[in-house]
Amino acid sequence: MAATDDLDTKTTDVLESLASLPTIAHPTISPDGSEIAFYYDETGRNELHVLDAETGALEQWSDGDVPRNARWFLRWDADGERVFFHQDEDGDEQNDIYALSREGTVESIVEIDGQAILNDVSDDGESLLFTSNRDGQMNAYRYDCTTEEVTKLTDYERAVGALSFSPDGDRIAYATNETDDFDNVDVYVANADGSEPRNLSLGDVGAESAPIDWGPDGERLLVTDNTEDLSRAGVVDLAALDEVGVEADGDTESGADDINARTAADDAVSWFSDSDFEESPTGFLPGGEHFFALRDRAAQSIPVVYDIGTGESRELDVPEGVTSVGRMGPSDVAIDENRLLLQHTSPTTRPELLVYDLATDEYETLLEAEYGPFSPEDFADAEYLTVQSDGVPETPAEAVDHEPADELEIGALLYDSGERPSPLLVKVHGGPRGRDTKGFNLYTQMLVMQGFSVLEVNYRGSTGRGREFVEELLEDWGGAEQGDVATVAEHVLEMRDWLDEDRVVVFGGSYGGYSAYWQTVQYPELYDAGIAWIGLTDLEEQYETTMPHYRIELMEKYLGTPEENPALYEERSPITHAENLAAPLLMVHGVNDTRVPVSQSRRYRETLESLGYEFGPDGDVEYEELGEEGHASTDQRQQLRTFELLADFLQRRAGNEPVDAAEHVAED
Repeated sequence: MAATDDLDTKTTDVLESLASLPTIAHPTISPDGSEIAFYYDETGRNELHVLDAETGALEQWSDGDVPRNARWFLRWDADGERVFFHQDEDGDEQNDIYALSREGTVESIVEIDGQAILNDVSDDGESLLFTSNRDGQMNAYRYDCTTEEVTKLTDYERAVGALSFSPDGDRIAYATNETDDFDNVDVYVANADGSEPRNLSLGDVGAESAPIDWGPDGERLLVTDNTEDLSRAGVVDLAALDEVGVEADGDTESGADDINARTAADDAVSWFSDSDFEESPTGFLPGGEHFFALRDRAAQSIPVVYDIGTGESRELDVPEGVTSVGRMGPSDVAIDENRLLLQHTSPTTRPELLVYDLATDEYETLLEAEYGPFSPEDFADAEYLTVQSDGVPETPAEAVDHEPADELEIGALLYDSGERPSPLLVKVHGGPRGRDTKGFNLYTQMLVMQGFSVLEVNYRGSTGRGREFVEELLEDWGGAEQGDVATVAEHVLEMRDWLDEDRVVVFGGSYGGYSAYWQTVQYPELYDAGIAWIGLTDLEEQYETTMPHYRIELMEKYLGTPEENPALYEERSPITHAENLAAPLLMVHGVNDTRVPVSQSRRYRETLESLGYEFGPDGDVEYEELGEEGHASTDQRQQLRTFELLADFLQRRAGNEPVDAAEHVAED
């Protein structure tokens, strides 16, 4: 066990103050635009709150009825009298679907084996559309609110997602893949009972397309596609597509027929792209003549409105940082014809809700962020930098030798702790299909307050740079992307003489946890300590024990199967090279994790023990399992537990001194 009792009072006070900062999650507009539901933990526990969009009056609906962890999003019922939410067992993500009424009544709606994810509610309120891995793969299901019956709508071998009802409820749209190209994703439209599914044949085979929102009249479909590398938006004229009358047959071996179908379908789509950056559409605006999108640029997300008639776009005038919308699937950002609801954050400003007026190009803050004893000036800003990398750093590779990969520009964020000299903590994002952005990150700011400058690297394979950049990671986990991380770390150590090269720590969760393990066995000379949180260590065992849709859509997509590529699975598993570990290591894992089961950490622990590594506060490795927790948690109490583990380990193992806590914590 880590000796967290050794933390001094000032450090503990800072950690408690940070962990208890209230956070907004998943803001969702009611059907009539008058209210906004979201998770909020101002009481110290995550609860469902509803905000009046006109008066700003805030009301708490739940009383311990919703999950402590605010991972999963919310949905309003069609009449605006209930809010649907996902409920699991202590973070195991085996979600069922529940509803909470204004009166505080909680009702179980869908209880099903495996994981259920609510995608949409029909406009008449009679049906719910959700995905579930009940039978193995993620497929589409419909719940009839009158008969309480669940009907399976699809039965594909590949995962189904992005489901939505047409406005009249007669059709559904979704995304899946029936081609022989494993990386392909297509848009489908079917009858509401799942019959007569039609592949709309958008974009090229091998690209990824998905439906985003139906037009108000049900005759158009807003989609996203990355055929041209950078993600773009498209508006499909479904009537024009019907006139084309051609559908891809799903067999890439047939070649010509499939190409002809996709070429013909392209004539029924208006594509929109007004920049050299990735853009993600989120939904039509009222009237259907405009749509809303988010533009990725230099680790920021900028809100954009497109005029469908002219094809022109305009960036909304909000502060720099990250703008987001609250819910998965068709995202109703519109309160009314002129006003949009935006969630905004930056490296130094916490999430807040803004109402943006399209007529005046002005915004007002609807719900301000809470800062407790802190202010935005207490938080470190992020410097965006880029480094050229071929995936082979100067530091010797001890596990696997690589030939140089393509030289790419790798983006990164550096947070300066202000300490001189400053230890460096390399914080690697998860996913791997994810990225670090210029938004507020509580873990990053906590680490900065522990005296560490923090480096976040958007290695090859990260999002926000296009399909080709993402696909650099295919069949190369533990390869050039890990070299990118080490190369950028070397760069900042060389260029910032105030960084202490003798106090460098690597930390990450999920795929970032895998990266932390890999960095410590591949580049042991670079690091003085490592922290691996909910990380992968044995790729074959991960393939066998993760949720079925993760097995196919993550492991098999990137690495093939262990049967197909046994050498790759073994070579790129940190457990294979555990004897290279040469720095103190903290291992942390939630016992209820179903994405990356705790067996990943337990197997690594057993291997290290067999190699003679000593465990404990004074040993080579420290090991912590977190009860009542799965794949990370937003719960304040559980976050504090993790903060204390990290701070204690870093103080003892990296010899850092936290910044003066007294200046951050208000006196009693």
